[in-house]
Amino acid sequence: MPRMKSLVLGVVLLLAAAGAAEAVVSYGMSLYGEYKYQPGFTHFDYADPDALKGGTMKLSSIGSFDTLNPFVIKGVPAAGIGEIFDTLMTRSEDEPATDYPLVAESADLAADRMSVLFTLRKEARFQDGSPITPDDVVWTFGILRDKGAPLYRFYYGDVTKVEKEGDRGVRFTFKSAQNRELPAILSEMPVLSKTYWSTRDFEKTTLDPPLGSGPYKIESVDPGRSITYRRVSDYWGKDLPVNKGRYNVDVIRYDYYRDSTVALEAFKAGQYDIRQENSSKAWATGYDGPALRDGLIKKEVIPNENPVAMQGFAYNLRRPMFQDPLVRQALAYAFDFEWSNKNLFYGAYARTRSYFDNSELAATGVPQGDELKLLEPYRGQIPDDVFTKEYDPPKYDGSGDIRSGLNQAAVLLKQAGWSFKGEQLVNDKTGQPLTFEILNDDPQMERITLPFIQNLKRLGVIATIRTVDVSQYQQRMNNFDYDMTVVVIAQSLSPGNEQREFFGSAAADQPGSQNQIGIKSPVIDALIEQVISAPTRADLVTRVHALDRVLQYGYYLIPQYHLAAYWVAYWDKFRHPATTPKYAPGLETWWVDPGAETAIQQKQGKVK
Repeated sequence: MPRMKSLVLGVVLLLAAAGAAEAVVSYGMSLYGEYKYQPGFTHFDYADPDALKGGTMKLSSIGSFDTLNPFVIKGVPAAGIGEIFDTLMTRSEDEPATDYPLVAESADLAADRMSVLFTLRKEARFQDGSPITPDDVVWTFGILRDKGAPLYRFYYGDVTKVEKEGDRGVRFTFKSAQNRELPAILSEMPVLSKTYWSTRDFEKTTLDPPLGSGPYKIESVDPGRSITYRRVSDYWGKDLPVNKGRYNVDVIRYDYYRDSTVALEAFKAGQYDIRQENSSKAWATGYDGPALRDGLIKKEVIPNENPVAMQGFAYNLRRPMFQDPLVRQALAYAFDFEWSNKNLFYGAYARTRSYFDNSELAATGVPQGDELKLLEPYRGQIPDDVFTKEYDPPKYDGSGDIRSGLNQAAVLLKQAGWSFKGEQLVNDKTGQPLTFEILNDDPQMERITLPFIQNLKRLGVIATIRTVDVSQYQQRMNNFDYDMTVVVIAQSLSPGNEQREFFGSAAADQPGSQNQIGIKSPVIDALIEQVISAPTRADLVTRVHALDRVLQYGYYLIPQYHLAAYWVAYWDKFRHPATTPKYAPGLETWWVDPGAETAIQQKQGKVK
């Protein structure tokens, strides 16, 4: 759901002409008013306006789904559901954080930055032909904030008023001018039909296809097993510059599989067409077979310039045993990345050390200059190492010999009040052993987790792994019912309001929030607000460095690994532009080559 995810990752707003006497009228949104695409542009550079339309693209998903309402906490939404809903504006995928008009044709930022006015396009329509109106926008905002998933309350919390203005305008008024990205967060708000939802319970799960306004509509649903979307031939926005050369395939189908191993075999058998791989072992060896050797399957590495997601073994700080940072720091010595990379990952990955790795936002070295000034008031509230040492997770030589690290871990655990009793580590005060469960929903993670568990055992720590289905996993995550799990925290190049949802104290107690770790830190809360109110790009980078550094030394998770590229395997019936977007795989710009599709079918014996 790339268009829905952009809201979670965060966006930013044009703040040009500071102090000007009149509102800033913009055809797009950009942090500092720098646009790659100027007024009158015809299409994004990574989209081919002459791309063929037609054909089918079959994709896969893991687990199951039980709802077509992706906006509430209940249920597991179907893959791809975001493509049926249009947003006020839409992001360019080859600029760090710039949006261009979709449902809204323009945005007027007030001179005091206390409000923004979106003017809707006259031609914008829902898929039943009814117009998208300001009343729909006002209603959508209210229902998402009041009854939607927790993230909407965090994103929209600084909006004080939403009102219709004229025939096509909607004005959002803010608490202050400090939340600089808020108007653009609003620009990526999906617009729902007030009339459609007036006779339905928004808070419930549903398998009734909802009314959308986007380039695809739901054609058929096999609950929990598959969902099929069909391109809307008379889609109201098909000729807009932001859509030219995109959404080329007539039919998109997602089939669900029990796990990634089964899904890979189904792909090799031609049951679906495109697979984004995230397993180095599978990428290196799993695709071998007649189809790959005969050139029917292609493997492509698509580089990207995104900050890589922070993936790691995350502690649930709501558990008493993990509330001591010394314990959290100690257990990180049991993860031998170098051995795993050599023996499990074919040397494909780099070790993650920052919450904003692969970007200028990653904190390195020690704080200096403006960053040091920002952190100074928090001395005594954060570890002294923040000021004196660059954070680096434990490193080994890849041989599997990690005795030196485990010895350091044992020292830390002793300082934290844990000692050996027999072969188990127990609390000096309570006598309780240090034992916990690692919750997981992907069987492939077991091969990564089991060596970690064995190393923990050498410390006297008893850890077990439990792999559950997607629905149970999501329910337990929503209710924070786990000891440790693997989290993936994706960041944008312009972090802001979403940091409240990831790391803010208020989110820690909100079921379904993205603060799965349970971080509650006044210092982190304050740094998040500094990030949100950064007046310049340089200030933003400085403030994110400070936030990153404090998160690193909180030892809230054990960083794992990353790859700064997309691994994409596909049956060779697809073509795509020579230029690929910097910040997304760009599958919506691909198209089906009928001749290549026929050739593949003939080779597979499907066409006699």
